[in-house]
Amino acid sequence: MTTNPTIFKSYDIRGVYPDEINEEAVYDIARAFVKHTGATNVVIARDARLSSEILSKFLARGLAHQGAKVCDIGQVPTECLYFTIGNYDFDAGIMITASHNPKEYNGLKMMKRSGNDIQMVRGKDLFLSMESDGLKEDGEVVAEQMDIWPDYIKYILSFADLDKISPLRIVVDASNGVAGNVLSRIKDKLPIEMIALHFEPDGNFPNHGPDPLAEGAVDKISEVIKSKRADFGLMFDGDADRIFLVDESGKLVKADIVLLLLAKYFLERSPNAAIAYNAICSKSVPEVISKWGGKPIRTQVGFVNVREGLMENNGEMGGELSGHYCFKDNYYMDSGMISLLILLQVLSEDSRKVSQIAKELSPYAKSPELNFAVADKDAVLEKIKQKYSDGKQDFLDGVTVEYDGWWFNVRASNTEPLLRLTIEANTQKLLDQKKEELISAINS
Repeated sequence: MTTNPTIFKSYDIRGVYPDEINEEAVYDIARAFVKHTGATNVVIARDARLSSEILSKFLARGLAHQGAKVCDIGQVPTECLYFTIGNYDFDAGIMITASHNPKEYNGLKMMKRSGNDIQMVRGKDLFLSMESDGLKEDGEVVAEQMDIWPDYIKYILSFADLDKISPLRIVVDASNGVAGNVLSRIKDKLPIEMIALHFEPDGNFPNHGPDPLAEGAVDKISEVIKSKRADFGLMFDGDADRIFLVDESGKLVKADIVLLLLAKYFLERSPNAAIAYNAICSKSVPEVISKWGGKPIRTQVGFVNVREGLMENNGEMGGELSGHYCFKDNYYMDSGMISLLILLQVLSEDSRKVSQIAKELSPYAKSPELNFAVADKDAVLEKIKQKYSDGKQDFLDGVTVEYDGWWFNVRASNTEPLLRLTIEANTQKLLDQKKEELISAINS
């Protein structure tokens, strides 16, 4: 087998094109996918990356050569693939995307249908089914084309009450990814003024990279929000499955606060519902969910873990700091567009500025996640456990230690020789003090 094993991640496949992932690799992966899942009717889709179209052809070829019927829905957000599997007669789907990775990357997100559920197919599991006997040279496979747009647009618009959305002025940055393909279709259906930034899909990502959290990515939308006196802004990543809120002053709102805004909508409709969040979200998340009558479900870090926690507890929605938000009524999958529509309604129903709402929901001082390169992750974790043994500890994901007035989490990266540290305190002064103390403890 010639396929690079390093591209097989826990829940997807990603690598640099063409050195790590290429046409032959995608062809072999497609054949392995059919063997592994038993799928006979597969829908495929792609993002706007420069290599996605050619990889799509080899994906279709590999699927068909292994006996599956192939349907192509074209260049769409990843959530359109979820919708297509759930809404039509498909038993599996593959999205060609590297999400928010830099432009030279590409990859595959794979899923299969199981009853009414959509299950993610792990990249590492698929690796075990891999074999290669070379490309079959019996001509291209022309996949059946399908236009999902009318049904999909109707579907996402059903998640919000458009009559409750105020005539807001908002700036939306599609990051030259595939979000623009949807936004241009719903823009005139919404009772708002939408100022469009970077709606044209372009795999060169000429304005900023496909990751809204990368340094400098927020600069343009921040400038336009202030110059146009907009109410707020929204940003999408490359495949539009993540969404980020930017307040009226041009400042990114933390994703766990956005989670609370979305949770508010669902708890008003389903009192006592379960809401999933991960172990490094602010402690305000479970506090506010409980205050609003909901049941907070704490999970390990990682979108797939949040989704599983949501499903196991029959919850309404869940989210995490990466900007993924998933919904029970969307096959428990994430959706940037559903999030956008719900946020428009929630923020319309609150007359305050976004910064004021965020401040109320986020009363604590919290540091961004800090990364440490260490030779022996387990040894450092054990040292931290011992040093802070007088605190309330749990080991759901790494080690979390809670004290009166502050808490922290240290966890190991799954893919790199790194430890990741999150700290939150009641005051900035205490946060600064404990951050210095923990950095010293980890580095010593």
